[in-house]
Amino acid sequence: MTNTPQTELAVSVRGLRKAYGAKQAVDGLDLDIFRGEIFAILGPNGAGKSTTVEILEGLRVRDAGEVTVLGTDPGKADKNWRARIGVVMQDSRDIADLTVAEMITATATYYPNPLDVEQVITAVSLEEKADARVRGLSGGQRRRMDVALGIIGNPEVLFLDEPTTGFDPEVRREFWKLVRSLNTAGVTIVLTTHYLDEADALADRMAVIKDGKVVALATPSELGGPEARTPIVKWIENGVQREQRTDNPTALITALTATHAGANGEIAGINIVNPSLEDVYLDLIGAAK
Repeated sequence: MTNTPQTELAVSVRGLRKAYGAKQAVDGLDLDIFRGEIFAILGPNGAGKSTTVEILEGLRVRDAGEVTVLGTDPGKADKNWRARIGVVMQDSRDIADLTVAEMITATATYYPNPLDVEQVITAVSLEEKADARVRGLSGGQRRRMDVALGIIGNPEVLFLDEPTTGFDPEVRREFWKLVRSLNTAGVTIVLTTHYLDEADALADRMAVIKDGKVVALATPSELGGPEARTPIVKWIENGVQREQRTDNPTALITALTATHAGANGEIAGINIVNPSLEDVYLDLIGAAK
């Protein structure tokens, strides 16, 4: 995560709306993303994440609201603006018969100020596969090439849509190193992901979207507010599951022991839960646990 001062906005969204027929996919969404940060967008399927990001990328037309990315309305942007952003979609489409180097070189020609092809190949750790055909790459290698295609244009903002879906844990963590290195180099990164550990590991801040609205926005450690991370003491009383949030679980357990302990001096089912980011997220979206 970057320590860049958060003063200049890379993305600003106010009152964003988009409907598909009777379905309101995005419903008055507000969002600010600062230059130089890694920003994660979380939410269940159908929450409006993809629609929001596609509008930011200039790939989808909004119904209402104000949107700027790098100071420009994506809906009115020209090719000069498009050269300033990078997009790595969840489903890539490329020419399988080209080599990695050929694919990246061809893509570079679309940009006025591309990065050096060899440097980009090195940045995504594909040096040994530079002359390999795209069709022969593994899933992780293919995703690294997707990122290479997204950054070859030297973007100021990089959109990553579910970048590590299907990766094994080791490859995912190697990919995280790549994302951090890009951010260290000054790239603002907007990340959508279903992996809470990924968002926790990478993001400076994150937004949770539900029913087309932002329901929470904070750093990973502050998401949901102070009470969300307050420990929960759980126990069984007269056959009923009970629980209570408390900043002092030891004192609560002592009090419970004095009043609710069984014949053996124990409280049935006593347990202290320290809510994780996943717990907080599930509470925010109202998911059953």
